[in-house]
Amino acid sequence: MNIELRHLEYFRAVAEELNFGRAADRLFISQPGLSRQIKQMEEILGVLLFERTKRHVELTAAGMYLKSEVDYIFNHLQLTKSQLREIAAGNVGELRIGFLGSAAHTVLPELLVKISQSFPGIRTNLEELSNASQVEMLEKDKLDLGFVRLARVPDALQMKMVEQDTFSLVLPLGHPIEAEKFKHIGQLKDENFILFSQDYSSVYYDKIMSICEDRGFSPRITHKSVHALTIFKLVEAGLGVAIVPSSLKEGYDLKVKFVELVNIRQKTELYAVWKKGNRNPALGKALELIVG
Repeated sequence: MNIELRHLEYFRAVAEELNFGRAADRLFISQPGLSRQIKQMEEILGVLLFERTKRHVELTAAGMYLKSEVDYIFNHLQLTKSQLREIAAGNVGELRIGFLGSAAHTVLPELLVKISQSFPGIRTNLEELSNASQVEMLEKDKLDLGFVRLARVPDALQMKMVEQDTFSLVLPLGHPIEAEKFKHIGQLKDENFILFSQDYSSVYYDKIMSICEDRGFSPRITHKSVHALTIFKLVEAGLGVAIVPSSLKEGYDLKVKFVELVNIRQKTELYAVWKKGNRNPALGKALELIVG
């Protein structure tokens, strides 16, 4: 006997629900029938996939490994179905892109224009996500391409720097410090700071800390967010000041002002990242434009 796709569908349902009754309802089959299918699957594979009692169901180590592989299989099947439909329609395919908000102001629009001009048959599906979410989704083949601010990525992924940016100070419009009066960040050591959280990018967060530490102080952080608009609105309301990548000053109409921090050593880098061996033809076309 061989493992069939239905076995994997049944296994995935139980692995996600960790309850045979709920999994059976989800699959529209009887609970005894589902239990038989899982037992048959375990016999074929020669391993125990679940530790189960009358009150508790838990994945074994082998079950946890299989779950990650099954996620990959179904994600890849979904991509294949999508690509087949695009090819049948005469298109190159779909490119699933994750990005940080700061990439949406410069790098991403430029890439989308190039794709539209060079490969009009490629459709793009865009989703704003944190660094960690992009890495996870790239590894599971739920994304084809990401734009992150990370120093390193897992071995399964590749990365290329696509932009190096300066940092800018964000102040309320009525703040007494103007660009011509600004000397260094130490002038703001007594201010409240509003920063991107470490979930946005731990590397970015550490660089902000080092900008302040270079001037002999640790910032008093009163608010954190993963969204630039939220940070700008809090600054506008007078709740503090912020430090952000300079590219973020475009595209907002708020009562804040920006002072570029030109005389510091810290810069922020944006990287394109993708999974090695990704066979999506649309990704190959996009990488031609990114990598050259």
